[in-house]
Amino acid sequence: MTSAAQLLSEQDHRDTWSLTIGKDMSDEDIEFVREAGVKLRELSQRYRAALREMVVRFEILDQDLNLRKDRTPIHHVESRVKTPESIIEKIGRYGKERTLENIEKYIMDIAGIRVICSYISDVYNLFDLLQRQDDLEIVTVKDYIANPKPNGYRSLHVIVRIPVYFLDSKQMVPVEIQLRTVAMDFWASLEHDLKYKAKREIEGIDSYGELKDCSRIIEDVEARMQILARALDSE
Repeated sequence: MTSAAQLLSEQDHRDTWSLTIGKDMSDEDIEFVREAGVKLRELSQRYRAALREMVVRFEILDQDLNLRKDRTPIHHVESRVKTPESIIEKIGRYGKERTLENIEKYIMDIAGIRVICSYISDVYNLFDLLQRQDDLEIVTVKDYIANPKPNGYRSLHVIVRIPVYFLDSKQMVPVEIQLRTVAMDFWASLEHDLKYKAKREIEGIDSYGELKDCSRIIEDVEARMQILARALDSE
């Protein structure tokens, strides 16, 4: 598993939130970013702090389960903070006025963490452990494993509020957590590439239908692998 220190180093290197002006931003968006620059950086600091807290919690859970069960349920962890461009685009899709107040109120996935597990049981076990942490507030849960999206997408999405302590205050900061298996993550990566990167239809292939079939196959394989995993655990 990627350590918290490694993850945060990679995270800080990737997403500097330097307020670079995106090429697709309108003049109004650019003006908003420039005027709200300091406040946006403060917002970024808050969400980055929440990510650090969340990463450490998952690392502790993984280490504790390894000690008690002699196995690590977490394969690896990824995280990101949305860029100003992405935030502005999303608040526009929501049909809300472009203000810092609306950004904080309506966009709950500015900070996002993806936890990749080996088995479906690991996904639900980790979620159960999160629910037991009495200082975490569970805001919403969307179970796309039990109820996959029409295109076959499967993952467990959870919005939590985690306490972050600053010099003179404690703030409950929202973080989106996506819990999924390695196979689900592989499928999602392929779906993302086909959806956002393909400029034309793949000749002779119904990519939508193929993806749905792949999702069903993966679901069946995961169920069979889970049976083997339980047999190993019982020994």
